[in-house]
Amino acid sequence: MQPEESCQGKIKSAPGLILLAAVLWGTAGTAQALAPAGAEPVVIGTLRLAVSGVALLVIAGSFGGLGKPRHWPLAATACAAICMAVLQVCFFGALSRTGVATGTTIFIGSSPVFAGLIAFLLRGERLSLKWWCATVLAISGCSLLISGAGDISVDILGIILALGAGCAYAIYAVAIKGLLKGRSAVAVLAVTSSLGALLLSPCLFSANLSWLTEPRGIAVALYLGLGTSALPYWLFASGLRVLPVATAVTLNLAEPLTAALLGVLVLGEQLTPSAYLAMSMLVAGLFLVSFSPRVILARLINRRLAER
Repeated sequence: MQPEESCQGKIKSAPGLILLAAVLWGTAGTAQALAPAGAEPVVIGTLRLAVSGVALLVIAGSFGGLGKPRHWPLAATACAAICMAVLQVCFFGALSRTGVATGTTIFIGSSPVFAGLIAFLLRGERLSLKWWCATVLAISGCSLLISGAGDISVDILGIILALGAGCAYAIYAVAIKGLLKGRSAVAVLAVTSSLGALLLSPCLFSANLSWLTEPRGIAVALYLGLGTSALPYWLFASGLRVLPVATAVTLNLAEPLTAALLGVLVLGEQLTPSAYLAMSMLVAGLFLVSFSPRVILARLINRRLAER
């Protein structure tokens, strides 16, 4: 395979990797809701990072991809680790107060706005017309989803926590964009997740951990760490290598769609017709940002030429 073909293949697969990561992230709220009684949001977030960090460290260490500590930029690494820790606390705290569908929607719905502004100011990334259209459409869908959330409660602190998670996530995406240069995605995620877990570890000393003695508690902790953190963050980082930050974060609007569907089908949360309309708008926004009409047209022309 030629280098050009390999590069084109990575670009084509990048949106799919990020979308799959978003779907896995969308299951995190449902997993938290299924945890045994006594599982606090801060503890859930800390364990999620700890399990994820250990798993990624083992993988990265096996392939010798961690490198030497002095070769890691201190500012970017510390920023990413702090944002990872803040994200866990704010995200799971928001879900406990607003519900899975609403909290996840506010979190991801605010991320493209923060990401676009931060990437533009710090990295000089241009925001295309397609990105703006997709983001407006998706955020409008998020607004409808919140207003049609049925009997899911929304309070001011929960909204603030969800917005804080969205901001932390956007800054994290920008920070690891720089760390990925010359480093594997697994190594970057391993270091930032582990450091984030260390920052939150003091919370475990005074927390109630008795729920971890139950099989369901252990299963939830392992799934949150592996299925909703280690794997999707690796997928996200891999896709982020070739996609602009703003586009990558917009693609992650599949997360609230997944969370809302699971909230209805698994947790029994009630959504109104306007909420289902909002989901359709989210899908439309994702389609717009995932597929370029110019690329689709070029493929059709090439296929016609090949048939001749």
